[in-house]
Amino acid sequence: MIVGGLFGATVVLLVFSFAMIPPPSIPLPELIVTNGHEPSPSIVGEVTPLPVKKDLLLTEIFERSEEGVVRVNVVKEQEILGINGIGSGFVFDTNGHIITNAHVVENADEINVTFLDGRSYKAKIIGVDPFTDLAVIKVEVIPSLLQPLPLGDSSNLKVGMEVVAIGNPFGLSGSMTSGIVSQLGRLLPSQDTGFSIPDVIQTDAAINPGNSGGPLLNLKAEVIGINTAIQSATGEFTGVGFAIPSKTISKIVPDLIDKGEHRHPWVGISGRDIDPNLAEILNLPDARGFLVITIIEGSPADIAGLRGTSETKQVDGKEYAVGGDIILSVDGITVRKIDDILIHLQREKRVGDEMLLEILRDGEKTNIVVKLVERPELS
Repeated sequence: MIVGGLFGATVVLLVFSFAMIPPPSIPLPELIVTNGHEPSPSIVGEVTPLPVKKDLLLTEIFERSEEGVVRVNVVKEQEILGINGIGSGFVFDTNGHIITNAHVVENADEINVTFLDGRSYKAKIIGVDPFTDLAVIKVEVIPSLLQPLPLGDSSNLKVGMEVVAIGNPFGLSGSMTSGIVSQLGRLLPSQDTGFSIPDVIQTDAAINPGNSGGPLLNLKAEVIGINTAIQSATGEFTGVGFAIPSKTISKIVPDLIDKGEHRHPWVGISGRDIDPNLAEILNLPDARGFLVITIIEGSPADIAGLRGTSETKQVDGKEYAVGGDIILSVDGITVRKIDDILIHLQREKRVGDEMLLEILRDGEKTNIVVKLVERPELS
């Protein structure tokens, strides 16, 4: 199967009650890259909260965090009769910056932010990055109303750790649910951009329409993710939710605040993971690596001399592309599947960086250096 999508599952973005996104198609994926600032755990803006040395009770987590979580109301006048969308967000700094999802404020004509005490303020968009579904909006309020939530380090997460989600499901303000980290490093497809978001946190903490943009917290009341989507056939929570990790937030958000956008490096290839059937066809000892199928003309991969597939073979009635380079490692990190490439690019690379690829070509291992450029806009 070509890498991409959630293999037929429905991904529901959570801003509007019962809003559903149809199952994404499964295109050949492009390499997704983000870059930016390294995270500073427990530091948000100019606010440095006291470190929490022990895990907190759920009641303590809510009490520490509730004033930093906001309700985001969006009006889209171009929609029939005007549709009021409800999402969530959290305070990033004492300058009035609020973090939410890009899909929450997309095409918004008016945005209002409501704080815990019920006071509402108009907000303006500062920056949006649809490729990671992150957005920064800003309100002009008295500083005492702004209670920033500290960012934790999502790279320290492990499957089974307890987490807490706070937001406004179905418009029910200030709701908290709890669960665990179900898995790490998921790929979350985006129908709007055609690219997948890598390194996403999967959780069973109940999140529903209206939770989008709200924080996912660890037991030290640190933000380790921003709730973004659910996997569901009904539009309501069925046990699988997704959050963009804080490591991504800490890279993207400073650029959104400073420049209004984030520049994503780009490689320009698509392909598929090596599965047991393909490994057997290609006479590989292990089913690991990423087979390059297509290379975009003029892309960094093309300039570096990577090769896509040149022929096909049929086995048991199925057609397999063969003859392309197989990526075995990036910068010395073993590639088991596309996820490993995407996570490395997301965490470590910037526009202008070089990336060392170890590839298998015609049965021989060799190294190729790719210089990353800015991702072009999709036509």
